Amino acid sequence: MSISQTITDFVTLAIQAGGWMELDRLYLQNRVLGVIGEESLEPISPKVVTKSSLELLDELVAQAIKNGKVKEETTDLEIFEAQLMDFLTPPPSVVNALFAQYYEKDPVDATDYFYKLSQENDYIKTRAIAKNNLFSVETEYGQLEITINLSRPEKDPKQIAAERQNSQLDYPKCVLCMENEGYKGRVNHPARTNHRIIRMNLDGESWGFQYSPYAYYNEHSIILSEEHRPMVISKETFKRLTRIIEVLPHYFVGSNADLPIVGGSILTHDHYQAGRHIFPMEKAEIEQYFELSDYPLMNAGIVKWPMSVIRLQSPNSEDLVEAASLILEKWRNYSDEDVSIQAFSADGTPHHTITPIARRKGQLFEMDLVLRDNNTSVEHPDGIFHPHQEVQHIKKENIGLIEVMGLAVLPPRLKDELQEVENYVLAKENHIADYHKQWADQMKERYSFSEENASEIIQKEVGQIFAQVLADAGVYKRTTEGQAAFKRFIDSL
Repeated sequence: MSISQTITDFVTLAIQAGGWMELDRLYLQNRVLGVIGEESLEPISPKVVTKSSLELLDELVAQAIKNGKVKEETTDLEIFEAQLMDFLTPPPSVVNALFAQYYEKDPVDATDYFYKLSQENDYIKTRAIAKNNLFSVETEYGQLEITINLSRPEKDPKQIAAERQNSQLDYPKCVLCMENEGYKGRVNHPARTNHRIIRMNLDGESWGFQYSPYAYYNEHSIILSEEHRPMVISKETFKRLTRIIEVLPHYFVGSNADLPIVGGSILTHDHYQAGRHIFPMEKAEIEQYFELSDYPLMNAGIVKWPMSVIRLQSPNSEDLVEAASLILEKWRNYSDEDVSIQAFSADGTPHHTITPIARRKGQLFEMDLVLRDNNTSVEHPDGIFHPHQEVQHIKKENIGLIEVMGLAVLPPRLKDELQEVENYVLAKENHIADYHKQWADQMKERYSFSEENASEIIQKEVGQIFAQVLADAGVYKRTTEGQAAFKRFIDSL
């Protein structure tokens, strides 16, 4: 295909996206022409476009590289691609207006529109996400989901050095701020020219709804405060979560905890994560019901899960918010030294919070409250309720919202490391990491490995380790002593 045909087709898609009209065609073609370093264009009649937006992007970028407009494998290339895809993306006012039009018909239509746009304009990095290694493993808690995260590009040493030398701007203040919408990007901040945010009013406060560029699950989205302020779990959090599932009833929404060790990776900007995915924890059943006397219409119970989860269900969202607030307040101040649970340090530092997740179940509002404790000890310096030393060869990072719900996000190092473990158990030449050797030897004692079964067995064992990771993060262990202690907390409510 000629570059003139590529430009014509690319502009056709831009017009179809709704941000431009046919009258804008010549203007757009000349803009793209200039960006990629071409000087003239053959007149070509528009026709039905058979290539995807990403295929056309690749052709435009290849021509720009050939013309010396951009270099391969640089931050500038990411910025350049986002600027091209901005032509395919209507301005924020139009995206919001179209979202509202679709929403009037059905909230599902609205998110379908926005999700498709965010994929087609390469804001959601579909090709990078496709590289992730995904599998699921049956455990006593049902199927747990595992992803070895290969989508986020590794930074090369030159880029890290350039970031160090780059002046420390505080605009945008972080990657979640509204000011990212349309931002060009720089060596230490991602390109966001093709980024759009749907505005949401949550009880008089301005919030934004966007998708995650490197999604871990279906329609992985982020709902963020317009104000750059730290994350806090409070009664207001529970109100917002129930409001969000009223606005987007086909999505779940949850919040990372607001303390280090048990919180997410960004605690500096108030935000939630949402999406259209049924996580393993949602499928887990209540194994023990209890009553909250002030809320006769509410189901309340302990979920069969390796972490300590209280599930509330009610047709009344206000009751749900009040009950969740009661549990949060009790938990924040609750200690039980017999099972190493301590609400405050001697200096008054708080250690207790909750990871909440909300969803709709027909007419019911449902909220899971996962009890969290970020205390450390001499034996467990990384966290008493954090992955313990013996499982850190697989997962040592924070157990945030996504892991809590049963989806392990494992580091990219494991792709090659698990291959070396497989070579080791098959007695092939290998470069197994020292920290995997004891685990591999234990597996060799328990299994007869062959070329046909090695990979499956190793995946299964990784799943069992993830179940143990979650058990380590659970404040009440699934032992007689642990469950008796959990009951003492429930009784205190």
